[in-house]
Amino acid sequence: MRILGVDPGSKNTGYGCVDIIGNQLRLVSHGTIKIYNNNNADLMEKRLLTLYQDLSNIIMNFKPETLVVEKIFFAKNALSALKLGQARGVVLLTGAAYGLNIIECSSTEVKAKITGYGRATKAMVSKVIQILFGKQNFLTFDASYSLDLAMSHAYQIMSQNKKCFKNHPLEKLEILSKKRKKLSLAESIGLGRK
Repeated sequence: MRILGVDPGSKNTGYGCVDIIGNQLRLVSHGTIKIYNNNNADLMEKRLLTLYQDLSNIIMNFKPETLVVEKIFFAKNALSALKLGQARGVVLLTGAAYGLNIIECSSTEVKAKITGYGRATKAMVSKVIQILFGKQNFLTFDASYSLDLAMSHAYQIMSQNKKCFKNHPLEKLEILSKKRKKLSLAESIGLGRK
C-alpha cells in the first residue's frame, strides 16, 4: 500500500510518500512544492493553481492509494488561517479528483503516534525518521512533517494487520502497549521522552 502525506501551506506544501510492503515501511520520496515566488506573490489563485498542478503530477507519478492531510487547527491570524484553508481545500480536491482515500488527522495525533508525545518538537519527530529511514535532507519542515503524516497512518494500518507486524519493530510496540496504553513508535525503538 502506498500512502502520500501532504502538509499544505500558502507558500510551501510538503509531501512525503511511503510504502507498506509486508512488514516493512519503505520511504518512496519526499519534497516541497514551492507555490510562492516573486511572479505570484500577490495572486493567491495562481499559487493555488501551482499547488493543484504540482500535486497532480506527484499523484500521477507515485500513484498513492491514500492521501493523509492534517485536520484544521485553531489559528490566531485570520488571514493566515484563510490562506491555509484555501491550500488545504486544493489538496483535498486534488486527492478526491484522483480517487484517493482521504484521511485527516490532527497534529497531536500524528506526533503522539510517532514520538509518544502530542506536543513533540520537530527535532524529536525528525529523529525517529532518521532512525527508520537513515539520514534525510529535508528542504523544509513541511517535507519532514508530511512524511510524519504518511508514517503515522502507515503505523496505524500495520498495527491492525498482525501479519505485517510479525518480526517488525512495531511488534515490540504492540506488546509493550498492552502494559501502557500510550506507547509510541519512538519509545518502542528506544527514543522515549525523558
